[in-house]
Amino acid sequence: MAPHDLRRPFKRAAISDQQKRRELSLLRQAQNRRDAQQQARCLASSILSLQSSAPESETEQPSIDIETVSETEHESEALSKDLDVGRASKLRGPEVRKWFARQLMLPEWMIDVPDRLSQDWYVFARPAGKRCFVVSSNGTTVSRQRNGSILHHFPSALPAGSKTRDGSGSAQSYCILDCIFHESDQTYYVIDMVCWNGYPLYDCTAEFRFYWLNSKLEESGACNAPSHHLKFRFSTVPVYNCDQSGLYAAYTGVVPYVKDGLLFYNKHAHYQTGNTPLVLVWKDENCSQYVIDTDGKGEIPSQQQVVLELQDDRKLVTSDDPPVSFGCLDGDIIEKSGLQSGILLRFAIGDGGLSFVDGKLEKADLIYLGKSNRARAFADSYSKVIFQFMVRNSPLKVDDLLASINSPDDQEKTPSDIEMAG
Repeated sequence: MAPHDLRRPFKRAAISDQQKRRELSLLRQAQNRRDAQQQARCLASSILSLQSSAPESETEQPSIDIETVSETEHESEALSKDLDVGRASKLRGPEVRKWFARQLMLPEWMIDVPDRLSQDWYVFARPAGKRCFVVSSNGTTVSRQRNGSILHHFPSALPAGSKTRDGSGSAQSYCILDCIFHESDQTYYVIDMVCWNGYPLYDCTAEFRFYWLNSKLEESGACNAPSHHLKFRFSTVPVYNCDQSGLYAAYTGVVPYVKDGLLFYNKHAHYQTGNTPLVLVWKDENCSQYVIDTDGKGEIPSQQQVVLELQDDRKLVTSDDPPVSFGCLDGDIIEKSGLQSGILLRFAIGDGGLSFVDGKLEKADLIYLGKSNRARAFADSYSKVIFQFMVRNSPLKVDDLLASINSPDDQEKTPSDIEMAG
């Protein structure tokens, strides 16, 4: 595919309120106030010290110091409920997985094309691999996966990441990076920066975070080739403005890692924990090996399968906040199978498919298959279900994205790319 000039108007039938939620999310983040310093320190401490039910082959190091959060203030109380290390350290099994997964900023699946795509968004090819947080503190570096288990425990060139580099550092000297570990080249590809040398970046825009990520990581020496002392290499990824040439470069450009779709970042987005419509993932068969979900045997089932959570009122809902209901489970099935509220259940989407009215789900033809894999921590998100449904029926294609960029509704594109080559 070569860059081409598509002038036709672009419009698909509305199947979601994703654009409205993007606008609300931007408004909400401008109104929110939080103790970003405390949030970053709690997360760093937890990644270093929080116990996990998964087996861990390496001994953990002491965590950084954490100040007690005052519970006399409403904001601090709300924050401690989400990030209190003392409470989190008592979690086990599925609760640990849920806790860690909630600390990451998780992209929604692109089910409609954002407004002002060429002006307000970045795009880059997502590396295939294991999503994890990496923390450097007290002379050591630890990476933890979404399920809470330690991936690696190692010295690094990150600030306070090695006892031979800048000493062990103070409790204020630590970094938190949002990474994907790429197995074949043993490299941590950094897709976002949460905290650098004790400075939290939660409330900074993606535009600023990417600028810092590119400059600070290179300065640290963490991008240098591995050595006897430093086993793993860190690398940034090429990030582009999402104009026609940038999208084309991200989609077809050669990168040193295996691609697993494209990630789109709203330039104004803060680092929000949990699902956010301000970061989007999109795939097709040319930029990802896995576009359609497979079953437990690694095969593509004849019917789309979804995982939903059973609630007290028998409703079957997604993992979104607020959750989206896909219908109710028959009371006889609940009674015969002894199902309880909160359990994750697997369904197939029947021949009736999914029906939408004014961008909202009206009806879903669900066929009950049984309980979900116990390793699952969350139900599917609404955007994932809809994206998978679209892939099987009417996929959002790269030509559609290019058409949107060049449509009259899209604004003038920004003049330059931000290159973040490792």
